[in-house]
Amino acid sequence: MPLQPWIEHRWRQAAPRCHPADALLLRPLSWLYGSAVRTRRWLYARRLLTAQALPVPTVVIGNVIAGGAGKTPVTIALVQALQAQGLRVGVISRGHGRQRPAQGPDCLQVLPGSSAQAVGDEPLLIQQRTQAPVFVAGQRHAAGLALLKAYPDTELLLCDDGLQHLALQRDVELCVFPDWGVGNGRLLPAGPLREPWPRPVDFVLQTTPAAQPVASEQPPGTVWPIARQLAGYAINGQGQRLPLQHWQMPPAQDGSPPPLAAVAGIAQPQAFFAMLRAHGLRPSHCIALPDHAHFDPLPAALAHWPRHAPLLCTEKDAVKLWPHWPQAWAVPLQLQLPEALPAAVLALARQRFAARQQQASQ
Repeated sequence: MPLQPWIEHRWRQAAPRCHPADALLLRPLSWLYGSAVRTRRWLYARRLLTAQALPVPTVVIGNVIAGGAGKTPVTIALVQALQAQGLRVGVISRGHGRQRPAQGPDCLQVLPGSSAQAVGDEPLLIQQRTQAPVFVAGQRHAAGLALLKAYPDTELLLCDDGLQHLALQRDVELCVFPDWGVGNGRLLPAGPLREPWPRPVDFVLQTTPAAQPVASEQPPGTVWPIARQLAGYAINGQGQRLPLQHWQMPPAQDGSPPPLAAVAGIAQPQAFFAMLRAHGLRPSHCIALPDHAHFDPLPAALAHWPRHAPLLCTEKDAVKLWPHWPQAWAVPLQLQLPEALPAAVLALARQRFAARQQQASQ
């Protein structure tokens, strides 16, 4: 088994047997990593390093698990829910995987026609799905100030993937977990944790069905379940839309599946392929790419796929693939938040912000 899948498999095991690689290499590295994480948090707690605040309520959505936990889909769903209440919401992000310019500004506004290479695939997807103002920068505080300058009527800022970005002061924290929880509960690289868990957060969200409970110091009832599934349709870069049943074709006379490729450049590509199979699709080719993979140039596994044959992908991949392959079909991911969650997040953010403002004025 290749090294990375072997490590990730051990991450997900609640109590894996001790392996020589764990004892001799991974666990000592985890201790060093944990020491660095604790030291950094201590420096911010003692204000030896300063966290900068933004002049509007700020909500951070992140995770403590390496890899895909569903932060960006949660951000999109929360933005849409708050917009439905008439709230003016902005989003800031680092723009993971983007190619920062050697010269020129690092802080950029994400526009509908922006390049994913310049702003990042996830910020571009958020902007396209929500039409909310989105800004990216290495320092989220700088992104927030730029957004508020361009959109001064913004009432709330969401920071996508910023739980460990302690340089940004936040009013509310949401921590998102996958259905397999904390796995073996160890720090990187012996386990999946970016920082020790449990640690105080305001809201814990976990995709369902839960393979195991998420341990938390929060009061009972604060683990909010979130349901996600693929939509029953796909759209392409030319604006066409087809039901997924369109690709539920019978096998050929020799028993081979009809030509249908599925590509996923996300943290857990097998999850996308499994959800397609749950809809009755049987891709003849499943192309798993690294998270945030670029499509310029096209990966070798995809370059030889005939353009007339159907190709399914995730929405995150589509924002990078469509400029080169507009006939590719993106299958949207639908995420359902608990009905009471958006209002609870907003109320707590406003309460904490008001307290912060009062303290600053004293």
